[in-house]
Amino acid sequence: MTREEILSELKKVIAPYTTDKETLQSIDDNTDLIKDLKINSANLVDIIIDAEAKYDIEIDYDSADKMVNVGNCLDVISEKLKEKQ
Repeated sequence: MTREEILSELKKVIAPYTTDKETLQSIDDNTDLIKDLKINSANLVDIIIDAEAKYDIEIDYDSADKMVNVGNCLDVISEKLKEKQ
């Protein structure tokens, strides 16, 4: 799965948790989930759980802790997908 494919799917995972749909459509690696997309910390947990289900991966606590911006989310998901192969 390419980084672009992961990003496309990640947008779908994030969508229910942000009211800023315009920013969501133009996210990049530097987009901060809390500051830019106005996602609260409780919903970050939901996003991680949804990402685990979406990509059929397991995200450990240390990896989840890194998932504060889109780039880090993509890195963690890519890494977990590679480990699964």
